[in-house]
Amino acid sequence: MSESALRDGVVLLGFALVFVLLFRRLGLGATLAFLVAGAVVGPQALGLVGNVEQKRGIAELGITLLLFLVGLELSPSRLWRLRDDIFGLGLLQVGLCAMALTGVIWGIASFSPTAALAVALPLALSSTAQVLPMLQSAGRLRTPFGERAFSILLFQDLSIVPLITIIAALSRAPAPPGATPGWLLAIYTILAVGGLVAAGRFVLRPMFRLIGNLGEREMFIFAALFTVISAAAIMEWLGLSTALGAFIAGVMLADSPYRHELEADVDPFRSILLGLFFLSVGMLLDLHAIAARPVFVIGMAAALIATKTVIITGIGMIFRMGWRQALGLGLLLSQGGEFGFVLFAQAQGALLIAPEAASLFGAIVTLSMATTPFLMAFTKRFRTAPERTSEGMEEPRADGASALVIGYGRFGQTVAQMLSAQQIKVTLIDRDIEMIETAGSFGMKVYYGDGMRMDLLRQAGAGDAQLIAFCTDGDQLDREFLEAVHVAFPDAAIFARAFDRRSLIKMDGAPIVGTVREVFESAIVMARDAMANLGVDSELIARTEDEYRRRDASRLRAQADQGDLHAQADQMFTHRSIAEAIEQESTPG
Repeated sequence: MSESALRDGVVLLGFALVFVLLFRRLGLGATLAFLVAGAVVGPQALGLVGNVEQKRGIAELGITLLLFLVGLELSPSRLWRLRDDIFGLGLLQVGLCAMALTGVIWGIASFSPTAALAVALPLALSSTAQVLPMLQSAGRLRTPFGERAFSILLFQDLSIVPLITIIAALSRAPAPPGATPGWLLAIYTILAVGGLVAAGRFVLRPMFRLIGNLGEREMFIFAALFTVISAAAIMEWLGLSTALGAFIAGVMLADSPYRHELEADVDPFRSILLGLFFLSVGMLLDLHAIAARPVFVIGMAAALIATKTVIITGIGMIFRMGWRQALGLGLLLSQGGEFGFVLFAQAQGALLIAPEAASLFGAIVTLSMATTPFLMAFTKRFRTAPERTSEGMEEPRADGASALVIGYGRFGQTVAQMLSAQQIKVTLIDRDIEMIETAGSFGMKVYYGDGMRMDLLRQAGAGDAQLIAFCTDGDQLDREFLEAVHVAFPDAAIFARAFDRRSLIKMDGAPIVGTVREVFESAIVMARDAMANLGVDSELIARTEDEYRRRDASRLRAQADQGDLHAQADQMFTHRSIAEAIEQESTPG
């Protein structure tokens, strides 16, 4: 058995590695690669791996770990903020999609209304395991778009218990002895969530505090996995969603000081098990069912995707999303989900659908999941708003301002706001159209234009200004340009933001009043605070700062004179620098 498990592991990991590398090279997602790899090694194709159901049972831990990590990203306050989207957007999505798909299945598959509803309810759900990693990899999970997608997915996970209850109520099979009534399942859900919340506050936090004091990193990993698995086991014991239990446990630890450590510890297990889950889904894909009725499977998958896309896009627009974002949301959630396999089994056990139908619709769900990366890639140009142009943007003009601030990003905003606080009239210039529109929403007037052009500076009133502050991002300024600005506007004091040492060297010798290296001062402030926190004497902190500034200025001067970044490398600041400085101070003469 051990030898067989090792062989299966080698085959699965080997095929997964090859397909993921290939699909990434082709610009496709890892999820689709895992599905295809699973189908290739599964019993329907090469038959290289057996005991698929057992592997899928282990792999479903990947979904549980994924929901735990998602919970860690959501503090209770943020979750409360999303309540309207969760229970408004989510409820509408599940309800309307289930009703529409019931009609589609009843019409296309000639099922009875009861059987059509039993199949439509699972199809209304989307794939949390597929969508969340896509949002995370694109960096969109914490954006308004990502939060709305997550809100719908969270409601879908919450709706698992009610959907199981509905299918049980529709059941044609005699109730098994000792079966839990649906109303009791709902009470269990409320009690279980309350219990997990209490455990998070009174058990988990003290436990992680104790482990943190011991300084045993390995114990964090054990404790994190114990937390996830026990929360899932409690929910499974009650007949509820294991993923929901892990999610609640994550939420309870979201605003704890151990959140980032837990994320780092759990994420590798989540990645491996989630990949294994999609491999198992691919292995379970009934290729014979597709081959027997290819037109029905492909047509039904297309009908599923089209129906959900149209309905979710419409709901998104009702909730004041732009049509492009609403369409993106519809396409992203258009597939069937992993919980569909669970609900199909429930419907089969309730004698609502035949085993062949459960297998057929499982293939439809898998096929719909496989299309999502393609749909998102192929529709990107339709969903992406066209680049904004400067048409209609007001160019700067001389209006008697005392200061010109060129660049209204994160740096320029601080400079401009502090000048304005002293009732100094400021003209703001930027060429980032999105930034200009955002600033306008806050009541700030920013003119469109390239502040590196002499004619535009003159048009903006630089000839009468007392100050010109170049706060542009990147490495745009040099001595030649700044000399030209000084010659053209000799009465204006020139300040410049420097990106790094190279920027300062490029501006060396320019007729400017002052330069500020972008992160230099903030880094020194953090170093001072860090030393103070570690108990370093305040006098030694001040001496360390002075010596660092002296050596940095000396190196910068030498680098500018010699045009070599390695000049005075021996003067770089090390642990011996302060000792040498103290020794020099104590040496007579």
